[in-house]
Amino acid sequence: MTQKPESPDRHTLDDHMFGDFYPHDHDGDADHDHDDIDPGPLEDNPIWQRDNVVLTSVGIDIGSAGTQVIFSNIHLQRIGDTLASKYVIVDRKTAFESEIAFTPFSDETTIDAAALGAIIDNAYAQAKVLPKDIDAGVVILTGEALRRDNAAAIAEIIAEKGGDFVTATAGNHMEAMLAAFGSGAAKASHSTGQRILNVDIGGGTTKLALCVDGRVEWTGALHLGGRLIATDGEKVTRLDPAGRHLAKAAGFDLRVGDALSRVDIDTITSHMADVLVHALTLHPMPGSVAHLFLTDLPPDLHPLDGLIFSGGVGEYVGRRETEYFDDLGLPFGEAIRARIDARNFAAPLLPAAACIRATALGASEYSVQLSGQTSTITAPGKILPRRNMQVLKPYVDLAAHPTSEDIADKIERHFEAFDLEVAAQDVVLVFEYRLEPDYTYIRNLADAIASAMAPRIALGHPLYIIIDGDIARTLGGILRDELGIENDLLVLDGLSLRDFDYVDFGKIRLPSFTVPVTVKSLLFAEEPGSPKAEERIHFREQNEGHHSHHGHSHGHTHTKSENT
Repeated sequence: MTQKPESPDRHTLDDHMFGDFYPHDHDGDADHDHDDIDPGPLEDNPIWQRDNVVLTSVGIDIGSAGTQVIFSNIHLQRIGDTLASKYVIVDRKTAFESEIAFTPFSDETTIDAAALGAIIDNAYAQAKVLPKDIDAGVVILTGEALRRDNAAAIAEIIAEKGGDFVTATAGNHMEAMLAAFGSGAAKASHSTGQRILNVDIGGGTTKLALCVDGRVEWTGALHLGGRLIATDGEKVTRLDPAGRHLAKAAGFDLRVGDALSRVDIDTITSHMADVLVHALTLHPMPGSVAHLFLTDLPPDLHPLDGLIFSGGVGEYVGRRETEYFDDLGLPFGEAIRARIDARNFAAPLLPAAACIRATALGASEYSVQLSGQTSTITAPGKILPRRNMQVLKPYVDLAAHPTSEDIADKIERHFEAFDLEVAAQDVVLVFEYRLEPDYTYIRNLADAIASAMAPRIALGHPLYIIIDGDIARTLGGILRDELGIENDLLVLDGLSLRDFDYVDFGKIRLPSFTVPVTVKSLLFAEEPGSPKAEERIHFREQNEGHHSHHGHSHGHTHTKSENT
């Protein structure tokens, strides 16, 4: 039991005048504190916890060929400067990596939900992690898995089972960005100042990400992968439309059940390697190569200082794996490596920090941000957590000191550009603030928000606002106390977002008073009832002998046109 000094009144400094520094408790009325008592582990110190947040995150990658789960511990630290108080990731430690299992498909158009659920449940059990222990995370469907009819439903179910703050995401741009971070390409470009292209080759698609000074400046994807064709050692057992198209271009008109030797596979993958070389080096590129792109065509990527290959095929390119799985993976990787050694890519091969696990690592780490501590949240239990909030970022040059009417007009026009109604849709308004935290400037912005959002305010709906400058508490106070807005407010700062982002907000974390925000994309190419993906139609028409112009995917309100 803790001993207390005897005192008829309160515990004071006089009680220690004769060296009585034994451990004891204060009732709250003492006139002093102690700095000589062991405070315990640094991580348990509330002061440390305000500036340092450790999250348990999960990345679940459901790809064309494989499914895997990675649990990470992410350390974010508050970096203060004159205008911002942002949290940045300073460390990530892998807590558990599941085995990589083949993604189960019921048929050509459907993912086997029960088998997939068992794979993920097993990973949680082996890691000894419960869904309630997860602070953030992403389920990402990639490649051919993304194009299955039940992809969106599967992603949502897995996300709900994975934890309260695990989100579902999909899309070629998002996967390319996550792979670039997970492979180490973004970090390498930051460390060296070089232009590095990350080439992530999975089972169904190849994702490209150009990294410059730590930023992902461009992303794209094309239909090349290591499991577009698979055999039982003698005959074709799996043949995706893109695989049939590529085989036909190499001289083989394949059907499921046809005989296919290893020599034939080598011929097909040699052609695929040449296609990749042309995609990365020719500008403009031949139409036969351009038709394989699932996104906008790349700009002139050169000069490049290096290439990093990740994904399952990247394991073979880097000669980290040698096992043959009766598909295109090993021979495709060997064919690419031969062309690298022959300098056909006009850029050297750089080592990857991760290959087959790159996307899952990126999903577990780089999709989460933390708000700053100077926030305005009027009803945390009512407006948090929130899922799938669309980001609108009107271009407002506050440094030019526009009037509140000009700012309001830009906000209203931005809603119109996205075919959204101010009163009807829950969106997150995002603004760049690079000025000094001057009252006049902040009040001007507040007046503009109140004017543009008047129809929403009149209906009593909450407002969601994010500022990258450190003024959220001031802005929220003006909106509430000076402009008399009684609606619920969520005003956060310290976050970097842009148009075409979607975000999930978690619950407030104490004692840091921060909000975890997961940034994602929500493009599922073949949801039930939606039009079939253009590339699927193209390959079917090609295979049936029809010839038609193939357009490229030039953006969708659910996917990023640019990437952070």
